[in-house]
Order: sequence, then structure tokens, then C-alpha cells
Amino acid sequence: MQSAKIINDPVFGFIRVPRGLLLDIVRHPAFYRLSRIKQLGGANIVYPGAQHTRFQHSLGAFHLMGKAIQSLQLKGHFIFDSEAEAVQAAILLHDIGHGPFSHVLEHTLISGVSHEDISLMVMEQMNEELRGQLTLAIKIFKDEYPKHFLHQLISSQLDMDRLDYLKRDAFFTGVNEANIGSSRIIDMLDMADDQLVVDKKGIYSIENYLVSRRLMYWQVYLHKTSVAAEHVMINALLRAKQLARQGTELFASPALRFFLYHDIDRKEFVGNPDCLHHYLTLDDNDIWSAMKVWCEHSDPILSLLSRDFINRNIFKIEISDQPVSDEHKQEKLQELSQRHSISIDDANYLIASIEVGKDMYSLDDDQIEIRFNDGTTRDITEASDMLSTSLASKKVRKHYFCYQR
Repeated sequence: MQSAKIINDPVFGFIRVPRGLLLDIVRHPAFYRLSRIKQLGGANIVYPGAQHTRFQHSLGAFHLMGKAIQSLQLKGHFIFDSEAEAVQAAILLHDIGHGPFSHVLEHTLISGVSHEDISLMVMEQMNEELRGQLTLAIKIFKDEYPKHFLHQLISSQLDMDRLDYLKRDAFFTGVNEANIGSSRIIDMLDMADDQLVVDKKGIYSIENYLVSRRLMYWQVYLHKTSVAAEHVMINALLRAKQLARQGTELFASPALRFFLYHDIDRKEFVGNPDCLHHYLTLDDNDIWSAMKVWCEHSDPILSLLSRDFINRNIFKIEISDQPVSDEHKQEKLQELSQRHSISIDDANYLIASIEVGKDMYSLDDDQIEIRFNDGTTRDITEASDMLSTSLASKKVRKHYFCYQR
């Protein structure tokens, strides 16, 4: 009998998933749901090749986790088989709480609950189904296990999640400048005092990794066109939510209908098992099918926004270092109100004002430590002759003002 399931991945080649707990996770309906959620939401509007899914990303992160464990073991660090399996299970499940179009539901139909919170809820539910086999994985995921470095492999500034999504997203978008050396970085990983460190020979790979991360955020993840398109969809969902509160009948799948016609905050989501049940049946298709039908809805705002999203007539966007002025915002609202014969209140659904910010490296998170030949370690910003502390940790902020064309 075959001892593992072999999956052919376009980025890393063959990925082996051992039979047992790990394969049970991959075959679980909650995990397979991720194959119906695109990794980059609406980024394919800008990068048509960005059709890959969170399912593929989770498998890729799992593959890199296996390589990282092997690399640390070869350097003499003892990791129990149960710990190796648990940390691989945790990285498989790290994104299981994502909703359709990445973070869109967190800003529209659900309040006060992050996808990380939901991931943990799903893991705990699956742990009951699997009779406690995920207990150790959950401890590592929550950083409640004595070996902190295992948690760092899942969540830190140099975790397997980031190593996969940067390489994978660069591959599928065609942004070749951001291609990182994930294998080289993993080969250079080591451990000191229960902390991950990187051998000094890997410093240039880390520099490239941080620069690539900055490039991917501004060229892909926060690309103005992707952001503008996402807010057309967000505003459509907000309008649908408002109409649902007023009792307007809307086409929606049962799962989407549940979140449209109920106000779900953190307390409700945690306390009502129906919330998680419906959430785990939601994927990108629920949003697409609803918005296709809403194109013909009698409400002029909902139908306009839905048509704009479906037909790629996305918001126009202005970018500035300063927030949009109240005067400019009011001028645009007045113009949209007159053009579409709607009230100023309704015109608010046709604009969006967003502040976005990202730094290359956070000094508040687990730092990336470089280890030298004498055994001493220094933060990457001190060890690098290219990345100063002020440069690497500088938070770039931009203000996007979007409005209907």
C-alpha cells in the first residue's frame, strides 16, 4: 500500500502527504473548501495568472515545514516525531479560517472576529472529530508549547507561511523580481536558545526576502487596482447588508443569506454554532453567484456596484500621502448624487477612503537573528550592510480615495 499521497505542485514539484493524521486533514471537507477560495482575492483583475488557491498555499507551506524540520534535525536538534507531525498539522490548518476573497467578510458581514480566531475555532472542532489528535498542534499554534521555535516556524517574520506565499504569489503573478530563495533560507535555518536563527551565510537571502516582501505588498497585495476592485465588492456587500436589515428580499446561498440577514459579532459567532457551520460552507462562489444575480436587482446602488464588479468597471482611485480632504470628499459625493439621482447617504456606497500601511520588517515581532561564527547573534538590521533599522522598519503609509467612475 502506498505510504503517502503524492501531489504535483507547480512551484515545488512533488509534495508527499503521509497517510494518517496529515492526510486526514487534507481530505477533510473544511480543508478542501480552501480549494474554492483564491489566495489573492481579486488580484487576478491585475494579474490574470493569479488563480491559485489557499488550498495550494497551505500544501506548499506544509511542504516547506517538512524541509525545515529536516534541516534542523540534520543540525543535531532533536524533534520528536509527534512534534514534527503536530507542527505540520498546524501549518496545514493555519489558513483554514479564511473566508471568501481573503479578508472581505471581516470588514463587512462579520465584526470583531478575525480569520485567525476562526482558524482556531475550526481546529478545535476538528480536534473533537479526530479524538484529540490535534491537541499538540493547537498548543504549538497558540504558542503554549515549551518549544517556542516550533511556533516560530508557523508564525513569525520568517515562517513557512510567508516563505510559501511570497514565492507562490510571485510565481503565479509573474512578478519575477520577487522570487525568493526559500530552499536556501531553510538550509540556513538553525536554533539557539529555543529561537530560530539564520547562519550568516544566508544573510543575502534574507535581505532579498525582505526586499521581495516589500515589493510584493506594494506591487501585488496593495496594488491600487486590486484595492479599488475589492472595495467595489465590499461596498456591494455593505449595501446588501443594509437592504437585508430593511427586509428587502435578496438572492443568496443559504450560507451567505445567514450572514446578510443576521448581525454577527464576536459574541454571537463564538456562542452560536450555526455561525461556524454556515461559515464553513462559504467560498468565493457564494459571492460571485450572488453578485451576478444582484446585477438585475431593483435597488440602483446594489445593481450598479454588482455590475461594476462583475464587468470590471472598478472604482477610480487617487493616491496621496495625506487623507482625502472633507471638501474633496463632499464634492465627489455631490457629483455622484446628481449623476445617479440618489441621496448623499446612498452616494457614500460609491466611494471608499482607505489608509494602507506596510513596513518591510517589524521590530515588535520575533526578530530575524543572524548567527556569526563566534556564536553571537545580531538582528538582521544590525548584521546587514544594506538594511538599516530605520530603513527596514519604516512604515510606508498611503491614502487611497476610490469612487465610482
